[in-house]
Amino acid sequence: MSGGVHIVTIDGPSGSGKGTVSRALADHLGWHLLDSGALYRLTALAAQLKRIPDADEAALASLAAGMNATLSYRGGVEQATLDGEDVSDALRSEHCGELASRVAAVPGVRHALLDRQRAFARPPGLVADGRDMGTVVFPSARVKLFLTASSEERALRRHKQLKQKGIDVSLRTLSEDIGQRDERDANRSLSPLRAADDARVIDSTRLSPEEVTARILPLLEAAGIGPNRA
Repeated sequence: MSGGVHIVTIDGPSGSGKGTVSRALADHLGWHLLDSGALYRLTALAAQLKRIPDADEAALASLAAGMNATLSYRGGVEQATLDGEDVSDALRSEHCGELASRVAAVPGVRHALLDRQRAFARPPGLVADGRDMGTVVFPSARVKLFLTASSEERALRRHKQLKQKGIDVSLRTLSEDIGQRDERDANRSLSPLRAADDARVIDSTRLSPEEVTARILPLLEAAGIGPNRA
């Protein structure tokens, strides 16, 4: 728990299904949801608009701590604003994701976003989705999960997602991008992507989001977490 609030963390690499599963669990429990990756995307988008280079750690950290941004969910849809403008669509582009991966490797940015992320922990509870939720942001979380999947399967999922949105991108390019992001996430100096020592690891390669969720619900029940006890 964090400040008396029950927290479930779900970490994992891009395409592992953690976002879909996190939303399903938050809906099931009636809890708040934190998509930490969206905060990094907001920072990356703000940095691009202000023309702040990746190498300027001080400026990026200051931007992350003070940017005028909001992140919320309505009807299961993520909504984000930056300086009062709706940037929800821009946040989900592949270009923004690539920029966010670079910004997330900047230690000053990670430090600056800690308080913003922890502020999402409000009653009745929080499902936190990211890459260091269980290891750094919420190390005392009640339940910690780590979703993984093969790089091939993650690229296929992302390719299908983008095609459904009418975005044409090659599977080979996606595979290369995912490989580069994985390397940056795993080898960054601060908060590298890894499963917490007390996290339950679930390989979602051959599982649907519904099947993954079905495997998680008994773990929550065993920890005394359910929609009637939130």
